[in-house]
Amino acid sequence: MSNDDQYGGGTGHAEVGGTGQTRTRLPDPPSDPYGGPRRTPRSSRGLITVVGVVVLLIAAIAFANRSGDTPDTTTSDKAPDTTSTAPTGTAPVTTKTAGIPKGFAHDEQGAQSAAANYAVALGSDGMFDAARRKAIAQAVYTPDTAGPRLAELDRLYADPGFLGRIGLEAGGKAPKGMVFVSRTNPAGTKIEKIDGDTATVSVWSSSLFGLAGEGSKTPVSEGWYTYTFELRWVNNDWGVSNFTQKDGPTPVGRDQMASSAEDMSAAVSQFGGLTYAR
Repeated sequence: MSNDDQYGGGTGHAEVGGTGQTRTRLPDPPSDPYGGPRRTPRSSRGLITVVGVVVLLIAAIAFANRSGDTPDTTTSDKAPDTTSTAPTGTAPVTTKTAGIPKGFAHDEQGAQSAAANYAVALGSDGMFDAARRKAIAQAVYTPDTAGPRLAELDRLYADPGFLGRIGLEAGGKAPKGMVFVSRTNPAGTKIEKIDGDTATVSVWSSSLFGLAGEGSKTPVSEGWYTYTFELRWVNNDWGVSNFTQKDGPTPVGRDQMASSAEDMSAAVSQFGGLTYAR
């Protein structure tokens, strides 16, 4: 928003009421220099009524002018400090491991950036490929957690029953003519707790998941989740020691027409994922 005071902060308001004047008509001079017959004096009741109405009108105008729209004459024209709109935190990290940003700052913002990027990696389609899954686990989890957690992930993602339910073939491959979509898109992060070398961070995210293509029985759909990561500072970076997932908060869906399978497939192929830092 600009600093042009376009929302009530200007000083160009016109005065209400103006500087109106009241004219009093004097009696006509008598034709007889020695005075003619006196006129019967007018009743003062009408004049009192008129004066009362004018007083009430002036009071109403004064009260209206005391509303919040009246400009504050003490307000300066100084622009707000740059810190109110400038980006916060350190510069985005420049190093990556297995395509995942690494080397985050040892502070609250670094922990939040790490959690957001780890949510993207753990919710990606790379988790359905054995080689990429191993690389992601080793990059995201702490060294003492990566081995046991990778064994659990291998059992899950290699389960034919699980793959079949989501429409994938053995090895996490999409059927011919289909495009598999699995993306996590962080909408916000929150520090739940931080104490030295440990931090708990929640990441609120939307998720796209399904198969794009003609005849797909599991079309791409959107979901909303909150991931809560327990992080530890190990080897000069944040690593995941554990995380949990729950549904929501989920916004109300808009009345939009779903895209065709062709448009969805093209979007997945043409729009790359994002990394996050604050």
